[in-house]
Amino acid sequence: MPESSVASAAINFHRAVPILRVQNVDASIAYYVNILGFQVDWRAPNYASVSRGPCGLMLSGMGQGHPGTWVWIGVGDADKLWEEFRAKGAKLRHPPTNYSWAYEMQIFDLDGHVLRFGAEPKSGEPEGEWLDEDGNLWLNNRLIGRQEP
Repeated sequence: MPESSVASAAINFHRAVPILRVQNVDASIAYYVNILGFQVDWRAPNYASVSRGPCGLMLSGMGQGHPGTWVWIGVGDADKLWEEFRAKGAKLRHPPTNYSWAYEMQIFDLDGHVLRFGAEPKSGEPEGEWLDEDGNLWLNNRLIGRQEP
């Protein structure tokens, strides 16, 4: 085994868990659990860990993280998840759209963090418009409009 492979095996990376700054941990927990289908893994004063399957997020009310963070989360069926979120009243930002890297959608949490849920791209289907952080819509690297908040 090459030396770099031996070193990597010894280090043994685990999954990343983003830390999202939130204004109100209790309200954020309620949104993630009741609307987005996560569960609470643990709770401490001003902190919590929530997960859905292997996806974990930490919620911090104590100055860790930054407002407006974007997190990409892989899923098996973006269309089914979009319908689930829509039915539960999630803060929808952009519907499932095909791109070269994924078939993904964007959801807001209560603090304006953008959760990008993506599945495998749809083979043979054209790429759709991209919604950037400023609300601009792009198609084929060209600005095509603006989405109103």
